[in-house]
Amino acid sequence: METVILRVTDGSSDEEQRALQKAADCIRGGGLVAFPTETVYGLGGNALDAEAAKKIYAAKGRPSDNPLIVHLATPDEAEKYAFTTAEYYRLAERFMPGPLTVIMKRREMIPLTVTGGLDTVALRVPSHRTAHALIRASGVPIAAPSANISGRPSPTGFPHVVQDLYGRIDAMIGGGETEIGVESTIVSLVTEKPCLLRPGRITPEQLREVLPDLTVSSAVMGRYEGAPLSPGMRYKHYAPRAAVTVLDGDYAAIVRFLETKTDAGKLCFDGDAEIAAMPHALTYGREGDPLSQAKQLFARLREFDDDGFITDIYARMPSTEGVGLAVFNRLVRAAGFHIIKL
Repeated sequence: METVILRVTDGSSDEEQRALQKAADCIRGGGLVAFPTETVYGLGGNALDAEAAKKIYAAKGRPSDNPLIVHLATPDEAEKYAFTTAEYYRLAERFMPGPLTVIMKRREMIPLTVTGGLDTVALRVPSHRTAHALIRASGVPIAAPSANISGRPSPTGFPHVVQDLYGRIDAMIGGGETEIGVESTIVSLVTEKPCLLRPGRITPEQLREVLPDLTVSSAVMGRYEGAPLSPGMRYKHYAPRAAVTVLDGDYAAIVRFLETKTDAGKLCFDGDAEIAAMPHALTYGREGDPLSQAKQLFARLREFDDDGFITDIYARMPSTEGVGLAVFNRLVRAAGFHIIKL
């Protein structure tokens, strides 16, 4: 398949408007388009078209029981595709458009191929200008997981999308690096109490200001072996080709441990001078600054793969506070929950 590459920065020029329209025509015609969002790049298809959803799973090599997120232009559009609740509108008023996905009971017009066979649907309203313009121009909701090969680190820059999906999809929109770097927060409203299924830029603390009875799924911090209720719940996910191990413990002990791992990749924080000076070391943000860690994590994991010779990666564990919970969740899943305590 020949993949058309389109360039859009802010959609203000006539040329960029034509590019957006070409992408929207592709979506309406049953094709697949990769596009930037504020979180990571997404791989989009018409969410009302069961065959388009099948193409998404095929292009990514994604298990068909792993639900897709449906992207809308406005929060009110959720009424067409889900049985909304007062809790949804409270969340929407506070956090939409933005990096929040809400799971509710689906209406029949959303195909089961989109929901991974579940009777629920995951909905979000992206704040990224290009993503928003594409949804509006398409005139249909867009089902879009991350624009990468399934299981690989999510794409936070356009070269990642090209690397994984060129020749597999119809078109891709280049729009620079994404702002946040980890996928959206996911909240289920079909559980007994509202439940956080995947952490992201919007934290549990922020969510509880709107939903005081919010619970946190055990899958956020630990292994989850059942059928996924939302994206990102599989046991191993976001992983580079090299085996990842997370190191938890005293900094000096971690330095001593890594001094024996000459040929391994080391993923550390800005300011970890002793580790950063070692061979094959990369930093992924400042310690205590999970926003910078989130923005850089996936790109750094991909850089180790680009090295070509790294078979093992040892990473310093982030905090689990605030946005750090999202970074922790992605990193330990990339490691298959392989953690060494030092």
